[in-house]
Amino acid sequence: MEYKFVFGSLLLTVYSQIILKWRISQLNLVSNNGFWEKIIQFSKLIIDPYIFSSFFAAFIASFLWMNAMTKLDITKAYPFMSLAPALVFLFGILFLDEQFSWGKVIGLLFIALGIIISVKF
Repeated sequence: MEYKFVFGSLLLTVYSQIILKWRISQLNLVSNNGFWEKIIQFSKLIIDPYIFSSFFAAFIASFLWMNAMTKLDITKAYPFMSLAPALVFLFGILFLDEQFSWGKVIGLLFIALGIIISVKF
């Protein structure tokens, strides 16, 4: 049951990254603007409700992680955070039209194998 804080932290972290990518892509920000244009774009990002929700999710994720650290050894809990790339890969394909590749799938299988080995032994 202690792992619920780890998985909560993991899911909120992934949510935060997916929402940031989605919203920044929607806003069509241009990176080669001048200094003041970048300040204006940054200001728009800060007040955007979706961006704010991603910051809030990351903030709550850190509290869940702190709670997990009071109950679990870091060597048992942290390997599960390695699931973040797998979840981002999956959600990126499903919701952001990211490219699927077998190389990434094979790499993610190695991550899963590493998690199993590090938690079991």
